[in-house]
This record gives sequence, C-alpha cells and structure tokens, in this order.
Amino acid sequence: MEKSKLLDPCGAEGEDRLLLAKVLDRAAQAEERNIPACTDFLSPQQQMMAGDLLRLAGIPETAWLRQGGYQGAERNILLFLPDWMEPETAEPPLRCLRAAFRPDDRLNHRDILGSLMGMGIVREKVGDILVSPESADLIVLDTVADFLLSSWNSAGRAKLTVTEIPAAHLHIPEVRCEEVRDTVSSLRLDAVCSTGFRMARGKAVDMISSGHVQVNWRPCTKADKLLTEGDTVSARGFGKFQLAAVGGVTKKGRTAIVVKRYI
Repeated sequence: MEKSKLLDPCGAEGEDRLLLAKVLDRAAQAEERNIPACTDFLSPQQQMMAGDLLRLAGIPETAWLRQGGYQGAERNILLFLPDWMEPETAEPPLRCLRAAFRPDDRLNHRDILGSLMGMGIVREKVGDILVSPESADLIVLDTVADFLLSSWNSAGRAKLTVTEIPAAHLHIPEVRCEEVRDTVSSLRLDAVCSTGFRMARGKAVDMISSGHVQVNWRPCTKADKLLTEGDTVSARGFGKFQLAAVGGVTKKGRTAIVVKRYI
C-alpha cells in the first residue's frame, strides 16, 4: 500500500505525519535491505500512533520491538528486525550514561534536559532521564553518546562528571503513587477524571472537551467515553492516573473503583 494511503487514515498532520512517515521508512529499510533499523525515541503517544500505523500496514508485532534501555521505560525506540534476526539476539543502538553532580546542586529533570538542549541535543535522541540526589542516568542513542561523554560537563552552574554505565546499573526511581477508592455514577471519562484528578465533574468535562486529556496516550475529547480496567488517563498540568480496578455496583447504583494516582 502507498505511504500516503496508510498515513491518511491516521489523521496525523504536520510533525506527527512526518514522524509516522519515518516509522514506515525504517520498517521498509529492515525488510528491503535485510538489516536492523530503528526510529529515534518516541513518546508514549507517538508509540501508540506508530503501533496503530504498523497494524494498518500489516506489519506484525513480531517484526519490531520497543526498546528503552530498561523494563518499563516510558520513551522507547522502535527497532525493526530483518527476517534472520531473533528478538533475543537484537542489540538496540542504545547506551546508558550517568551524569554525577554534588547533592547540594539539587538538579532536576528540567535542569538536565535544558542542559542537553543547550548543547544542541534534540529530545528525540534521548530516552528517559532518571534523576537521583547525586546523579542523572540517561538512555541515549549511540550516535550522540560519544559527544556527550567528551563534551557534557555542566548543567547551569553545576559541574557534571559523565561516564558510561551498563544498563543493569541504572538508578531507576521507584514509581510513587497513591490509591484512591471511590464510587462513580458510571465509568464515563468525566466521572472517573473527577476522582482521578480531584476536580468537579464540570471542570473535568471542560478539560476533556478542550483536548487536554489522553486515554492510553491517545487524545480524547469525548466526556462520555467509557473506561475499562487498566486504562491510563493523563492531562496536561495534572499528571496521570490508572483505573486500577473496577468493583461491583452499590445499592444506590454507583460503581466502585480504585484509582492509582501517580505522584
């Protein structure tokens, strides 16, 4: 199928369309040249869009992998495999770096990312940034790793000592979340958002209709969308939560839910 006929049903425009075209190019490269090929790092939303496109193109999930450097990575590359390569033997072009600093410098995710952008490193070349009190661990494409090892020595006024580390030595912060138990009139998105984001239902409706909410990393503007157990909801400026469990119906006809809110 022609590329445009695959991209048009996705409804992607501008930068999203260019990104999806590159995904198709990498898939074709692996198939036609019979060598591994990969994308840059993709956000969760971009990964969902790419997955939808690849299914539409008839490319089986066995032909590509998500790789982010560690189990549970949020930002991943898509690695397309030639017929002769088994997933277990695939080596993604990723490297892990540690930027150590003094605890008194109190660097955060924004400080590290801003420093990288200031060096001309675009976001697509960097995966997750895992910040600890004395260091920041990064997963990067191998095309920028050597440059960072030789040239990245500060973030603002803070001095950095950058070294390469094995993936097994990554400092992966513990995911902090809180469980909220509640009952809702229905599993509509606006009702569950009211619990998940601690806001009035009317405000949740406005936020959804304005396009600020994503369900499983896909934009959703329908307040009456019914959620199912395991769905993840995120909103700009409000973080994200997961509908962790759906229970029974109370005598008053309300549905019991458990929401896992990420802190």
